[in-house]
Amino acid sequence: MSAGAVELPVRKAGLWEMKVVRAGSPSPEMTMQQCTDETTDKDMSTTFSPMTKDICSKQDIQKTATGYVTDSVCGVAGMTIKTHAEINGDFNSAYTVKSTSHSEGGMAGAARDTATTIEAKWLGACKADQKAGDIMMPGGMKMNVKDMEKLKALIPKK
Repeated sequence: MSAGAVELPVRKAGLWEMKVVRAGSPSPEMTMQQCTDETTDKDMSTTFSPMTKDICSKQDIQKTATGYVTDSVCGVAGMTIKTHAEINGDFNSAYTVKSTSHSEGGMAGAARDTATTIEAKWLGACKADQKAGDIMMPGGMKMNVKDMEKLKALIPKK
């Protein structure tokens, strides 16, 4: 990204609930919670930026009158994924991400279109047993986004 690139705002620190609904996908609706702070939210975008640069030929973020629009073209495991997302909200109490993706190639080979909506709302302070970066998945599984840094090493370089 260039120095003048638009960046998404940092979310308010605390516990966020994110409901993910995918149309055109066998995946069921999923609700998860994430504990975050300013540093972790910034780290998430900078941690994934190098990974994004490695796998995406296009990564564009534009500010609009109502929020942000992103367009990307990325390649993963022989599959090309084109995604368009519209992000609206204040990042302090709630925001919504509506995205459409078109994927081709890969193991399945067939083209597929997916529409995803993420409705995020701020719940308040993180719980006592949570630290910034913790994501609580359905079924009680907990992981931390800082561990994702380790996954970068597993992605083959071009």
